[in-house]
Amino acid sequence: MTKIKTLMCGVAFIAGVAATNAHANEKWDMALAYSATNFHSEIAAEFAAEVTEKSGGKLSIVTHPGGSLFGGSEIFGAVRKGLAPIGERLISALGNDNAIYEVDSVPFLATGFEGAKKLYKASKPALKEALEEARLHFLYSCPWPPQGFYTIKEANSLDDVKGLKFRAYNATTSKMAEGLGMLPTKIEAAELSQAFATGVAQSMISSGSTGYDRKLWEHVSHYYDVKAWLPRNMVIVNGKAWAGLDDATKGVIEAAAATAEENCWAKSAELDQWYIEQFTTNGMTVGNLNPAMQAEFEKVGAELRDAWLERAGDKGKAVIEAFNNM
Repeated sequence: MTKIKTLMCGVAFIAGVAATNAHANEKWDMALAYSATNFHSEIAAEFAAEVTEKSGGKLSIVTHPGGSLFGGSEIFGAVRKGLAPIGERLISALGNDNAIYEVDSVPFLATGFEGAKKLYKASKPALKEALEEARLHFLYSCPWPPQGFYTIKEANSLDDVKGLKFRAYNATTSKMAEGLGMLPTKIEAAELSQAFATGVAQSMISSGSTGYDRKLWEHVSHYYDVKAWLPRNMVIVNGKAWAGLDDATKGVIEAAAATAEENCWAKSAELDQWYIEQFTTNGMTVGNLNPAMQAEFEKVGAELRDAWLERAGDKGKAVIEAFNNM
């Protein structure tokens, strides 16, 4: 009997050690929607490397850019369900889940980096609350450069853009297109080049980064520096996966996330004008909308702001009040 007890204790001890070692050498696959050379993906790779190194290999994070693990539209759900422990998603694409997710894409509310930082600070508590309700943990967020208008021809009047097929990436861009007389169609970043090459898309509002990554000068002739808003991505972790980490590892991740966020904001601002210069170098016509067209864009934007405030309710109003008081 004593030998049996000793054997059982030995088996239990070995199993416990094995479980501890498995936990101590955990691997997380990180789902990314954008190409490996996009600055968001590059910052995410730096973040992953820092966590892996500073945790002493206790937690290794491996990035999967270009939608290779999950497509952009699938990442939020995959992380929420635990199919991927960590991932990055364009926040405003989640507006159907919660209107607070759309605040950074309210047209002409924050049109530069300084304003975008203030809006982020004002909205961050509400964003984190929404994510906690979805059983997710927030790590960091980073903006795209200000959104410009891409089109296959000049846009001097509403008649010029009427009926153009417009690539939309969230509810705001869809409604903006409809308000300007264009025809929105939902297209993820990974599918963008093919969409413009085949005529499925003829126009869009997006950052210079998107156009540069996809070499849109091969298909699009004009870029107008509208500066409509600065949408942000966010990196999130499955709540159960986060809860399973020890405090030391959580600390490593939070520190790496803070560094990634700071570096990503700086990189986005640095690249903003550079992307536009590349469009000119590659033959695109770059400029501003004429005052009448800019006014049309802002008119639709004002209507969308009012609609967003109605959807977002008291929480949305609180965010805007906090933003206006900064």
